[in-house]
Amino acid sequence: MPIIAPSTYRPPFWLRGGHLQTIVPSLFRRVKPVTTQRERLELEDGDFLDLAWSGKSSKRLAIFSHGLEGSCDAAYIQGMARALVEHGWDALAWNFRGCGLEPNRLLSFYHSGATEDLDAVIRHALATHPAESIDLIGFSLGGNLTLKYLGEPRERSPKLHRAVAFSVPCDLADSSATLSKPENRIYMARFLRSLRAKLRVKDGIFPGELDLSNLDEVATFAQFDDRFTAPLHGFRDAVDYWTRSSCRQFLPDIRIPTLLVNALNDPFLGGKCYPRAEAQESEWFHLETPAEGGHVSFPAGDQSWPSRRALGFLR
Repeated sequence: MPIIAPSTYRPPFWLRGGHLQTIVPSLFRRVKPVTTQRERLELEDGDFLDLAWSGKSSKRLAIFSHGLEGSCDAAYIQGMARALVEHGWDALAWNFRGCGLEPNRLLSFYHSGATEDLDAVIRHALATHPAESIDLIGFSLGGNLTLKYLGEPRERSPKLHRAVAFSVPCDLADSSATLSKPENRIYMARFLRSLRAKLRVKDGIFPGELDLSNLDEVATFAQFDDRFTAPLHGFRDAVDYWTRSSCRQFLPDIRIPTLLVNALNDPFLGGKCYPRAEAQESEWFHLETPAEGGHVSFPAGDQSWPSRRALGFLR
């Protein structure tokens, strides 16, 4: 019954509530990048992924997957990567399709269930890095990818050692509904503004392929995923996309030690994003639910709690 309670996380006394704990670190945290060695990974479908390595010499490697509309340079990625590098790991962070400095080549881009891209990154790492063990670390959408990948019926390398995920929308429909609430409109507006801009870039590259009429009226993930994400990536509609891409259904089949940390005050997560039953019934999947922490933040006085928590579990 690997439900971890109580959590060791405690927020700063001056930073209370899920919204402040989410927004303040995202606005003000700065981390000097540690994954500065860039590489382009060409994919079989003609597209590419941009990778960022800290080095290729350690026997331990951690692969980092970022969140929605994030990148490998995000402070939460680089902060944890730096901590692991200081403790003997090499770090590999990667940009999802379309999240780097230039658009990806295909009309499609990335989505919450695109584990084939994570698989391509892992296979490339296995072929080019001397690591004897590989750990996976995912945040938000990248956490959903990580957990879904580990539970899918596919061949995986015995070098995969452990995994940690933070702030994961394990049930995408529930998370979408939660983010559509009026109190969360600031997050929805920010994500959709960025996604609309990417669609307009795509329209310039593939004229006539997208119907962008009334694009600015798309105000929820339900509308965006129904109109764009689902048809561009082979799903019937938003509900089909959410149903097939949510990681929660894959958690019972995880077979390496895996930790999920979801704060109870995370404004992005609804009740179905806390898979307690799956953790209680698993020998491998661990769930920790701090009372506070916000989304992809868990701010501490030195911003190191997520790194300490991940290091403790990966060791």
